[in-house]
Amino acid sequence: MACGTGWRLLKPAGLSAEQTRPVLTTVVYYLLLPAMVLEVLWSADIGWHSFQYTLLGVGSIVLAMLCIWTVGAVFKFERRRLGAVILAAAFPNVTYLGLPVLEQTFGSWARSVVIQMDLFATTPLLFTVGVIVARHYGEDGADKSKPLWLFFNAPPFWAAALAVILNVNGVMAPDWLLGVLQKLSAAVVPLMLFSLGLALSWQAVTVRNIPYVIPVIVIKMALVPLFAMFLVGFLPITGEYSAAAVLDLAMPSMVLGLVFCDRYRLDSALYAMSVTVTTAISLITLPFWHSVLVNGELY
Repeated sequence: MACGTGWRLLKPAGLSAEQTRPVLTTVVYYLLLPAMVLEVLWSADIGWHSFQYTLLGVGSIVLAMLCIWTVGAVFKFERRRLGAVILAAAFPNVTYLGLPVLEQTFGSWARSVVIQMDLFATTPLLFTVGVIVARHYGEDGADKSKPLWLFFNAPPFWAAALAVILNVNGVMAPDWLLGVLQKLSAAVVPLMLFSLGLALSWQAVTVRNIPYVIPVIVIKMALVPLFAMFLVGFLPITGEYSAAAVLDLAMPSMVLGLVFCDRYRLDSALYAMSVTVTTAISLITLPFWHSVLVNGELY
């Protein structure tokens, strides 16, 4: 992340962060991440607990949406700003930051938790309810809006579908193919962190947006992890898996939401500030929530 921030400041070879980040994220999204999804889900233990990750993720995100919508309604947030803060407060950066943090904290097995939380909970909700929110509070300048189901026509979902089919049918991965997938997967974490550093811009931090970012911070960094800890107690997810799932939901605002703000003309500057500030604060809150999970004996 520090390297990405340094690139934004220094602009090596005259390449700005805005020019560099889309290229890196496109490579990750269309090649490296699908390879990791295929590698992990092909051999993962997929079953009833996968649906439990869906319940945990969807429940936490919906709670955040309701809370920030209530705050916006009470204080009469302007529509473009309300749409931006709903996306910022609701959707955590479960993959781009969650993947490296959880893998480093718990071990390589945590990649399965992250990918299932992303593909079975966060991303489906983002591409349905998230898009509906962005359309409702923003402006759709396209001549013809795309059906929501087309958002799932993407390489990570293709890879997930293929991996699940191979998994449930007991097909073993050839060693040569597994080696290729592992080498491609190894590039995901450093490029994700580097891209996240490129996306952080302190120029987006302005005084006028502070009153709108404060409720995002409270909901995203405090209320959602608390609720996730409460909800996971009613699910059969146990041990390290429950702690990893809760910590994944404690991540800061996802970077991808900025694309939706630009696309539907929400307040992109406010969203960018939310991402930057919550990511900076997560350097404190993530260790805190990890210690709470450890002392609370979730694993």
